[in-house]
Amino acid sequence: MTRTILAIGAHYDDCPFGIPGTLLRAVQKHQRVVILSLIGDYADWPPVRGRAQGLIELSKQLAAERGMEMRFLPWKSMGFEPTLETKRAVAEVVAEVKPDTAFMLWPRDRHPDHEAASAICHAALQQPARLSGRDDARAPSRVFWYDNGPGHTIGFEPDTYIDVSAEWEAAREWLARLMAFVRQEKYDPAKTDAALETKTVLSRYRGLACGVKHAEALKSMRPIVREDW
Repeated sequence: MTRTILAIGAHYDDCPFGIPGTLLRAVQKHQRVVILSLIGDYADWPPVRGRAQGLIELSKQLAAERGMEMRFLPWKSMGFEPTLETKRAVAEVVAEVKPDTAFMLWPRDRHPDHEAASAICHAALQQPARLSGRDDARAPSRVFWYDNGPGHTIGFEPDTYIDVSAEWEAAREWLARLMAFVRQEKYDPAKTDAALETKTVLSRYRGLACGVKHAEALKSMRPIVREDW
């Protein structure tokens, strides 16, 4: 049976930065992957002013090229908070997608958008039926928080590591293409920037922690029983 993954972030780049290799691995295993960004209105964000729709279209295109679906909700940065309305909107996506596994941002973060998104997703992923009003809605069997880098995430202590060494170059290119659009530059595989450098260092650090070249780190919302020990 095909498993379904739902990865949720606040911004267009949260999942492509935080867990790109993990999502690419899921696609290789023939799993359905849906990415949800809560912020879908970038019209007043200076780096893409006048190009906001292009950022949305590129994000969807890059995801599709990698075998994934990307969706956006209509909110702006700093324009949403954990309310019944926002929780219900995410719960409706959960009810429709029916994920077996979900990923969401860690709740302690330096960016208010990330903290708000985590609180909203926590409620929506745990109680989709109550929030959506759909009796057929179910919570995913596995929910993980993911690390979004030292510039944002606070107090994150992972209990799960994903070896993304084989997916690293593809993950790097995904993020690099997004960053090139934001900088209004043509994509150059030899060029780096702050986001790519941070992700590279972070993936190596997580890899060293578990004995592989590149890794991504997660923390399970619930204790997991390992059947392979």
